[in-house]
Amino acid sequence: MNDAVVSTRCCIAGGGPAGMMAGFLLARAGIDVIVLEKHEDFLRDFRGDTIHPSTLNLMRELGFLDEFLELPHQKVFQLEGWIGDERAPLADFSALPPPCNYIAMMPQWDFLNFLAAKAAALPHFKLMMRTEARDLVIERDKVVGLSARSPDGPLTIRADLVIAADGRHSVLPDQVGLKTIDRGAPMDVLWFRVPRRDGDDDQTIGRFVNGRILIRIQRGAYWQCGYVIAKGAFEDVRAEGIEAFRNSVAELMALPRQRLEALESFDDVKLLSVSVDRLERWRRPGFLAIGDAAHAMSPVGGVGVNLAVQDAVAAANLLAAPLLARNLTEDHLAAVERRRLFAVRVIQAGQVAIQKRIIGRVLAANRPIRPPFFFRIVARSAALRSLLARIIGIGVRPEHIQTAPAFPPPSKTGEGDRA
Repeated sequence: MNDAVVSTRCCIAGGGPAGMMAGFLLARAGIDVIVLEKHEDFLRDFRGDTIHPSTLNLMRELGFLDEFLELPHQKVFQLEGWIGDERAPLADFSALPPPCNYIAMMPQWDFLNFLAAKAAALPHFKLMMRTEARDLVIERDKVVGLSARSPDGPLTIRADLVIAADGRHSVLPDQVGLKTIDRGAPMDVLWFRVPRRDGDDDQTIGRFVNGRILIRIQRGAYWQCGYVIAKGAFEDVRAEGIEAFRNSVAELMALPRQRLEALESFDDVKLLSVSVDRLERWRRPGFLAIGDAAHAMSPVGGVGVNLAVQDAVAAANLLAAPLLARNLTEDHLAAVERRRLFAVRVIQAGQVAIQKRIIGRVLAANRPIRPPFFFRIVARSAALRSLLARIIGIGVRPEHIQTAPAFPPPSKTGEGDRA
């Protein structure tokens, strides 16, 4: 039986933040778009849930901010550090221009469902769930589509442009010979939840003691926690047993040991293997990688989701016109890479420096640690805390919506949107 074949102007592999935002903006500009998502829904735990001011500003530019903020979320106006015995604020987002002067902690599935509902109202958008991109279709050294596995069987989608937005494990860049630059990461992170109770404070904070690091994020009914370990050390942690792990977490969180009973076994703990890398080139004729498919980010700063969204906005801004005119060239794709590469390089350089100079040293320490000089001066300077908030929350090269809508804006989610 022959594969089913369909045609579109742009096919996007991956229904994460980069893929959904790019798909929405291109379809909003009048371009036929198909987005492929291999799962049946967006419900996966411990994905990036930090919606930074840069992304909130984009929602505002689209006219969606008030409606978007009707979704369940928590506002984080300040990040704190707790190194050794000293605890102090490090980044103050409240100093940024309102109303987008905080981080919104929101389940990623709510963010993606919101974008999917907005996109579904557009006549040029199609989202195909349970459909996995498998192989690129290449003719005369140009990508002209991809093959996928769908619930109805094999599928070939021919397109003027294929965008890989399917995460750090995407197989598509390798198929066109794109090589990876590995920046290295000395750590992995164990993600889990701890129930919150009345009387707990609200601060999102990083706790650093000799040999151990824990990040806790206020998520309403629970703390989302990241326990940082040395790269590849998860089996050693498992070998010590869940009781030892609970005791360590309770100490770092300054909680009674009984509060950790929700961690019944390591089945309640998710391993995030940390990597920091980027493609040497993000494009080939007919093909572009964005988001984690182009650059895997460290969890330091929680910027991954927002950089991916920024990539998507830049891609839509620069590619909508040539896609509409059907005169897309590799030079257009190179312009997207040039636009976003500077921001990625700067953020990755900062992440690598923090990993080496702070995280790596703390994990290797076998005696009590003292806060570094940088920590002490930031704790004393409101101006530096505001600057850090701008770097983390707004970014190095923030993008703004430049594509004009080809249709009236979608109605409020749930009121007349297509299923």
